Amino acid sequence: MADDAPLIALPTPELTRPAGAGPRPPQSRPQAPRRRRATARWHQLAVGLGLTAAGGSLLVGLMAIPQRFDGLLLVSKAIADLIGGLSRLGFGLLQLGGVLAVALLAVLALLLLSGGLVRIVRAILGQPLSRAGAATTGRPAARTTRGR
Repeated sequence: MADDAPLIALPTPELTRPAGAGPRPPQSRPQAPRRRRATARWHQLAVGLGLTAAGGSLLVGLMAIPQRFDGLLLVSKAIADLIGGLSRLGFGLLQLGGVLAVALLAVLALLLLSGGLVRIVRAILGQPLSRAGAATTGRPAARTTRGR
């Protein structure tokens, strides 16, 4: 085996083939006939004509709008409806925020009420508030004699 020969012979494109690489590999598929290219052109022409006709008819329809409707009245009415809708939306969001604030205040009031009742019951029954408090209430804190 020669040092400059490749280990795997892969087909390469015509432009990048080395000069002494041997014969050109056979084509894997035959060339497309010219008829297919001609039908593609007719198809492209038909699609272009269809798009042009659609755009032109849309413009003609848009130009007919001022004859049927008063354009300025239509625009001003649309703007007024938009502003009215936005104001209703803002008012609705404001009301929803108020309802949420009242609900949060009610939950806070219930938490405060239940916490207060638990403390009152514990004070009446003589139970300590926490276990750490129970451990330190009966005995004095230990003194260390280190460092004296």
